Amino acid sequence: MKYIVDHDLHIHSQLSSCSRDPEQTKERILRYAEENSFNIVCVTDHFWDETVEGASKWYTPQDFAHINAITPLPQSDKVRFLFGCETELNRFLTIGISKERYDQFDFIIIPTTHFHMKGYALFEEELVSAQTRANAWVKRLDAVLNMDLPFHKVGLAHLTCHVLAPTREEYLDVIRLIPEVEMERLFKKATLLGVGIELNSYDMNFSEEEADVVLRPYRIAKKCGCKFYCGSDAHHPDSLDKAKPIFQRAVDMLGLTENDKFRI
Repeated sequence: MKYIVDHDLHIHSQLSSCSRDPEQTKERILRYAEENSFNIVCVTDHFWDETVEGASKWYTPQDFAHINAITPLPQSDKVRFLFGCETELNRFLTIGISKERYDQFDFIIIPTTHFHMKGYALFEEELVSAQTRANAWVKRLDAVLNMDLPFHKVGLAHLTCHVLAPTREEYLDVIRLIPEVEMERLFKKATLLGVGIELNSYDMNFSEEEADVVLRPYRIAKKCGCKFYCGSDAHHPDSLDKAKPIFQRAVDMLGLTENDKFRI
């Protein structure tokens, strides 16, 4: 059976510092779910656990008390509304969530590709070329997959995020330079762990000419048996409104079925 786009597991509210949009409320997110016939959505505001050392100045205010202020979440007869977070991985490969917090979230998103956070997510020497960025892509994903995490409710966010490089040309080069053998090794490990692979609406909004390059990691992940979920990564209502057709296009181009769906 063809993959049904019936969820969005990566959504930011106004509590994320990169949103702060008064219209990006929990009620607006629930309405988005109902209007698109989704049966599950998850709010995933940026989070760095205050008990873990290594937060940046930007992440420090994004502690548990701050993002938990959105609860309780509204529910409906048709929509299950989950409480999650998008944590961070700094340049020392420290993850911004403690084991004690795992049970307080329905879903935990981990980004490995926030390469725009110069000096925080990556060392300066990792930013000098498309090749060093490709090497960092492998190293950071490998580090997460070697952690002791509740992978049954963990998603790997935007693996082909546009901030991999400062220009679109170099961004595509970074993806091209990631060795297939390394992708296969990592995605086989991801399959065994049961972690979800995100189809991010920003990543999937590529031109026809870019499709083969951008979809390359996901095609390899599918071949390795990975499971996929959709995430708009929306920070504002207009991004919510644009997301579902982008998800549908990605699902169609990858030829996904319900057997390829990640389920929390």
